[in-house]
Amino acid sequence: MNYFQYGEKEIKYLQKKDNKLGIAIDRIGMIKRKTNPELFSALLSTIISQQISTKAAITINDRLLNLAGTFTAENINRLALDQVQQCGMSFKKATYIKDMAHRIVTKDIDFQGLHTLTDEGVIKVLTRLKGVGEWTGEMILIHSLQRSDVLSFKDLAIRRGIKKLHGLDELSKETFDAFRKIYSPYNTVASLYLWEISKEA
Repeated sequence: MNYFQYGEKEIKYLQKKDNKLGIAIDRIGMIKRKTNPELFSALLSTIISQQISTKAAITINDRLLNLAGTFTAENINRLALDQVQQCGMSFKKATYIKDMAHRIVTKDIDFQGLHTLTDEGVIKVLTRLKGVGEWTGEMILIHSLQRSDVLSFKDLAIRRGIKKLHGLDELSKETFDAFRKIYSPYNTVASLYLWEISKEA
């Protein structure tokens, strides 16, 4: 099992920068956030998970994996659109998945070169794919490429975590960006803790 890698350096930096976050880090302890270094598999799972429950996403993921054998662009590209859809997803989502696999196989998207790009470059390439927005790109940066400086304004739980931590009723983009500057260059570790904080009662 792969987990997002961080340690004392990142923790001490964040504790120094934000006292309230520092207290929360001490309370929560180290977080084991699963990552998937297989880019195609990670992106596929992220698309499947959009706007459905975790339980439903796991079921669809398992059905598609049984059908494909392994999650590669070549294997998904060989499947018919209706086969993909019959795993339990919408026609639109099945179309996104088929389009993604086709564009990778035909080299319309340079998938293998993603790890050499900046964070902004990765998002720019991925958002050329149907069904992939900025949030999906940011999740790939964290959960597949293990980039260290990602704090997603598009992520409702991240915003909720900041509001709960700092007792804010509202969170403007300007205020959010101020937090992003405070936590940089370890925004991703801050994200891990903000996700946990957002779930607390």
